[in-house]
Amino acid sequence: MLALSRKANESIMLGNDIEVTILEVKGDQVKVGIKAPKSVPIYRKEIYVQITQSNKEATADVGAEALAELLGK
Repeated sequence: MLALSRKANESIMLGNDIEVTILEVKGDQVKVGIKAPKSVPIYRKEIYVQITQSNKEATADVGAEALAELLGK
């Protein structure tokens, strides 16, 4: 993991087209702004974990026969 120190209104770049800006620091809370192309999904980690868990559960319920039937084979 790369750890960087930034102050309010300072940014870091991820690749060529994602900019992360520190908007405000108040106590133990930091507001972060993210500029990225619309094609890049951005989630809070706890939401991302829920999404991936739901996807795993949904695919676990589908057997090979059900998948073949869905695909028309």
